[in-house]
Amino acid sequence: MRFEVLGPLRVWHTERELDLGFPQQRALLGLLLVQAGRPVQMNEVVDVLWAEQPPVSAMNVVHRYIGSLRRLLEPGLPSRAPGHRLLRHAGGYLLQADEHEVDLLRFRSLTKRGKRAVATGRPEVAVRHFTEALHEWHGPVAMGLPAAARAHPLFTALERELVCTTQRAADAALLCARTELVLPRLRQAVELDPLNEPLHARLVMALAASGLQAEALAAYENVRQLLAEELGVSPGVELSAAHTRVLRQELPPTGPTPGHGKQTAPRESPGPDTRPAQLPPDLTVFSGRRAELSSLLDIADSTAASAGAPTTVVISGMAGMGKTTLAVHWAHEVADRFPDGQLHVELRGFDPVRRALDPKEALRGMLTALGMPPRGLPSSLDALAGLYRSLLAGRRVLVLLDDATDAGQVRPLLPASPGCLALVTSRNGLPGLIASGAHPLRLDLPSTTDARAALALRIGYERLAADPDAADEIITLCRRLPLALAIVAARVISRPDFPLAAIAAELRNSHGSLDAFSGSGGAADARAAFACSYRRLQPESARLFRLLSLHPGPDLTVDAAAALAALPARTARLILGELADAHLVTEHAPGRYTAHDLLRVFAAELTEAHDSPTERHAARQRLLDHSSGTDHFVSEPLGAEGNLLKAASPPNADHWCANHSSAQVRAQVRAQAESQDRPLSTTPRAPHADGGPCHSPVTLFALSPSYAPSEVDNGFVRLTSEATADDVRHQHHRGWRR
Repeated sequence: MRFEVLGPLRVWHTERELDLGFPQQRALLGLLLVQAGRPVQMNEVVDVLWAEQPPVSAMNVVHRYIGSLRRLLEPGLPSRAPGHRLLRHAGGYLLQADEHEVDLLRFRSLTKRGKRAVATGRPEVAVRHFTEALHEWHGPVAMGLPAAARAHPLFTALERELVCTTQRAADAALLCARTELVLPRLRQAVELDPLNEPLHARLVMALAASGLQAEALAAYENVRQLLAEELGVSPGVELSAAHTRVLRQELPPTGPTPGHGKQTAPRESPGPDTRPAQLPPDLTVFSGRRAELSSLLDIADSTAASAGAPTTVVISGMAGMGKTTLAVHWAHEVADRFPDGQLHVELRGFDPVRRALDPKEALRGMLTALGMPPRGLPSSLDALAGLYRSLLAGRRVLVLLDDATDAGQVRPLLPASPGCLALVTSRNGLPGLIASGAHPLRLDLPSTTDARAALALRIGYERLAADPDAADEIITLCRRLPLALAIVAARVISRPDFPLAAIAAELRNSHGSLDAFSGSGGAADARAAFACSYRRLQPESARLFRLLSLHPGPDLTVDAAAALAALPARTARLILGELADAHLVTEHAPGRYTAHDLLRVFAAELTEAHDSPTERHAARQRLLDHSSGTDHFVSEPLGAEGNLLKAASPPNADHWCANHSSAQVRAQVRAQAESQDRPLSTTPRAPHADGGPCHSPVTLFALSPSYAPSEVDNGFVRLTSEATADDVRHQHHRGWRR
């Protein structure tokens, strides 16, 4: 058997953890463990289980719990048999267990050995025994018991016992210059007893003696403020004296360890001298991103020259943009600049299956990678973060934090030592980190040249050269999104006998859906990737995102979005800001928002699934009503300056439509398609109330690929590059009925 009470109450039989039953039964077992080897009187049991008003049947209930615990600890024990574990003794009960079975007994035995070593002038031996004893401590005593039971003096006395042993360990460590061994336990103890001034005094001195002068002064300031806020008092004599010793530098970083003979250099940081190398493998088909790599290199150069704060870089962008690929590739390029190691943590902020990684869990993994034993780690987030920063003090470490969900998840994981660099990737912009001094690097779509090079690296240059037109069409249909290109490239590789033209035809024929970019069996999937971002949205934001697919233009304003979703303009502006921060839309010009074509397709699929035809029709009608009260955008003739859009009043628009040839219209539409990778449409306005023809301007819009070339949907009609001026005029004047 194995019993633990110095932390969560747990019991193992061989390698199987036992279910300890109801809360009161667990409290009874916890009481027996705290008093292991000594009898517990019945009145003590009743006092722990029922602090105020025990029931008349209290004795019978205790007997039933004892019987259940006997059968649990000794499987197969006959009914009413006393067994060998829970013994009746002098009007109470006694738990019979050996020292090696109970963490509390081991803790007390090792503490006694430490006391004897101190008494005989052997502080090094004492530190070893004390730290071994404190390794049995895993968190709040008897965690998992009812709060009323844990508040009993028997349990609180055990917590004081742990704190007292921690103080003895610190005293011995200060004598033999081994304070780095007790720092984790000191941090854990001050969390348990935050107003204990002697304990804080030892923490302050131990930090200074470990070379962490700034952290020692910060620890003093924290407890000074806490005492003032909680008790209205100033630090006492012992704590003030510790602070004074730190200010006078009477506790210099520890030098050679006594008894080791050879002189060694002072340790710059506590903890083991471990050099982690956790970077994932680099992608062999990485290409392009020269501007981004150059920016990152400049930041790394400034980090190397900096003697101040550490550097943080936030790489953000929409799903599938290649943030992780870029971060990993660059981290490998500069790994030799960080001789003390590279840490990598998958934060799982947008993982489709697993929950986002808790910062405490992440810190435990990082501390273990830095050489700390898992069983000796503190339990609280602040203590873990403090130990992490202490281990990185004086080191040059690269920390790659991949797929962060928000700034709160990232902040505790950022190094505090100059010379360290944290590289964070996220679909969110993490404005909180940017405001704190992090360098933003927003990834946009690669150029067509880079996209072609990436495709060639994946499928082979020979295959791409065999049909360059089909390759270019694939790039266009993937809208240059790296994830989409990778998915299609995998399909090309898996079908070596298929020409590229056939793959391009598949993409073309799936126009209007993301089916061509789906995967199975764990393969990359664009729809699943987008869905992870969508699921993070609040309901109102998700609704607006869906409805944005109903807008036929290349971009829209806040007022147009407000009309679509029937929201106040202020609310629409806030939601668009949230969508922009999540990289589901882009504010490409002040007050004008657009979305990647594949995201528009995704939004169109969502609105078909979640919004009724009536809701969609009402949204389009609201948008049309909004457009009826505003000037429209019409395309100017193609000239030396290229294709320009400018606002025009209705008479000017009518004039333009009536006075341009078919060739000019075709050139205009083709130029727009080539410049923005989107075809154009005309949107007529509603007829007059008397049913006469509509004499309002024609509006040229760029449509999402989700609209079929000939679709007429509530008056939104797309023109192809074969359109004529007559087509424009006919569509313009024919009107449509609501």
